[in-house]
Amino acid sequence: MNARNHHRTARVGTLIGGALFALVAGGLPALADPSAAPETPAAARSDGSGSLVMVLDSSGSMADDDGTGRTRMESARTAVGTVVDGLPDGFPTGLRVYGADRPQGCADTRLVRPVRPLDRAAMKQAVAAVRPRGDTPIGLSLRKAARDLPRPAGGSIGTRTILLVSDGEDNCGTPPPCEVAEQLGKEGVGLRVDTVGFQVKGAAREQLECIANAGNGRYYDAPDAEALARQLQRASRLSADGYRLRGERVAGAATAGGAPVLVPGQYLDTIGPGEKRYYAVGLDAVSTVDFAATAVPQPGAAVDTFDALSTRIEYDEHGSCGTHTARFLQKEGAVPLTSAVARIRSQEGTRTCDRAGRYRLVVERESKKGSDAARWPIELVYGVEAPPAKGVTLAQSQTEYGRGGKEAVLPAGDPREVRGGTGFNDAETIGEGVWRDRILPSQTLWYRVPAGWGQQVRYEVEFANEPTVDGGTATYSYGATQLYTPARHPLTGGGEFHPSAMYNGRPAAVAMGGVPVAWTNRYEDRTDVWPVHAGGGFYLSVTLGAQAAEIAENPQIGLVLRVSVLGEERAGPEHGAPAAEAPGGDGKHDSTASADSGGAGGAGWTGIAAAAGAAVMAALVAVFVYVRSRRGAAARTTRGSA
Repeated sequence: MNARNHHRTARVGTLIGGALFALVAGGLPALADPSAAPETPAAARSDGSGSLVMVLDSSGSMADDDGTGRTRMESARTAVGTVVDGLPDGFPTGLRVYGADRPQGCADTRLVRPVRPLDRAAMKQAVAAVRPRGDTPIGLSLRKAARDLPRPAGGSIGTRTILLVSDGEDNCGTPPPCEVAEQLGKEGVGLRVDTVGFQVKGAAREQLECIANAGNGRYYDAPDAEALARQLQRASRLSADGYRLRGERVAGAATAGGAPVLVPGQYLDTIGPGEKRYYAVGLDAVSTVDFAATAVPQPGAAVDTFDALSTRIEYDEHGSCGTHTARFLQKEGAVPLTSAVARIRSQEGTRTCDRAGRYRLVVERESKKGSDAARWPIELVYGVEAPPAKGVTLAQSQTEYGRGGKEAVLPAGDPREVRGGTGFNDAETIGEGVWRDRILPSQTLWYRVPAGWGQQVRYEVEFANEPTVDGGTATYSYGATQLYTPARHPLTGGGEFHPSAMYNGRPAAVAMGGVPVAWTNRYEDRTDVWPVHAGGGFYLSVTLGAQAAEIAENPQIGLVLRVSVLGEERAGPEHGAPAAEAPGGDGKHDSTASADSGGAGGAGWTGIAAAAGAAVMAALVAVFVYVRSRRGAAARTTRGSA
């Protein structure tokens, strides 16, 4: 069979001229209509499962002059005030201090403000009352801070962050801070320890870097008061803007024999380094089946270039029907990583994997020594798409980029403000035009662009010219983008585009695009063509590398998106389909996908009706959503030979 990846989903069956397309669909939570989405920053759209506790060094050295005539503690108070002003309303936030109560003592750590819905005035008052006095029991404070953070309710998975600010190393020795951080990092899903070193060097900096690395987080260097405020803002906002996961909880088996049976839908599981997770499904002999897995490690956590997430469809003893592998392809830090695979019936219908029967869906994680050892949440999407009605003549495949290639002329003019989502589930819907946003180091922003039959998405991302911390360009990070089909399959660009570029504060641009949407693209061999076989919401992600935190003077850096949706949308996938009409039948051509507002991952169960000539027919094609990570996950697809 031809192994390809495509996300399924059809929301309603459409009856035209007596021909009905049936879609096998699972119950997924509906999203609000994209046009009604609040125009608020992603950080203000908290789902209630994330939380933050700041651990503030209040040891005697914080009374030292920071070089500006102010004490380090005075600068820390100002920085904390800036942080709480920038957090979303109601975001659960607390404050713990150490070294504030006694001149000496390795048990001197206290929760000043419990982790509760944010009260900005109370937080500022609490930090204003802290006076630096004593020792530096970092290890004990970290252990207690983990207990300060509430567990997400109702089985949800959110980012729980310990944000440690210190101007020196632990001087108590027991418990060892790095060992505590490592233990905490392995104990639960979603916990991260970020550290900010305020005017530290040598052993103190090394210890704080060790804590962050072991605790699934990032180290931020703050040589002065301005840098302290900047780095604290970045770390706290990254926590509040964490990927919004969605799905029914499921526990995949470690072996094929114990695999739980899935029906079409969206699920949440977790996976550890070197693990495989098995799931069982019953498939018919004609439908396209899509399976996507998105791993969501803590942003910026330690990863290796070749750390990978793989998906596979297996048919009993006959082995693999198809496999797909996504890799980070950079070492700066983790980002969401998506792998997707599909069972697409061959045109002849004679291959082993075309048969009806029990199949296995498999997810595997590969991690090198020294990479993040935490369990990662994985968001799974499994969908089924019915075939077209018998006798329908489908339009030919669209294998060339044509006017959507690298020389395409993209929109110009003044950009409109937009705020990207945290992931597939809340990706901000945008259309053709010029858009402006801002992004944090280690962050990935997500957007959704509707495109229907015969249309193709083409866009560029420009990273802004930003003031740098030292006025130079010696440090480099990267900016990247990734385009996904409505089935969340990451497109390769076919060598036509450059989706990643070095970034050092000077302008940089990346580009991506897909071929036109055609039903028969699924029978093509090119990995940049066959996934583009159904219309709906295409996803684009934008990532800024973690090392940009060492470059940019502003907490966030600007970006501009220039987006085109090329080609006239057709009413269906069949040959000679007329142009689609905009809602209301006014004759204006618009993407039918733009009306899609529900379903898995925000792509929805997309029903697309097609009518052709006097022999009116219906084509209901479902696209289920699969994804890979935005920027640094290049994918390898292997077709099964069964």
